[in-house]
Amino acid sequence: MSGDHCDLLCLDLQKAEAIRAALPPDERLSATASRMKALSDPTRLAIAMALSLSDELCVCDLSWVTGRAENLVSHHARALRSAGLARSRRDGKMVFYSMTELGRALLVAAVSEVST
Repeated sequence: MSGDHCDLLCLDLQKAEAIRAALPPDERLSATASRMKALSDPTRLAIAMALSLSDELCVCDLSWVTGRAENLVSHHARALRSAGLARSRRDGKMVFYSMTELGRALLVAAVSEVST
């Protein structure tokens, strides 16, 4: 093997076809990659981690907890919601966010080595 590619084509067709058949379609891979990208920003990751420690938090609480401006937190919380990792509800003039089950599961997988 030279570099990072094979110099000789020696495909194990049975093994390769079984693995290929087990892969999800490209649309599902793209959706999952987008969700994972939503957690790749440090601010969104901090917001998601804070939300995972509570049933729900308003934007002002998230701002205080993460030490970031409310408009920034609001923007990033919307991005988590758009990715399907969080949900929101309005109560008067306040907006509350909480993690979805998918968001919690992805967060656990992504940050299992991070201690809080």
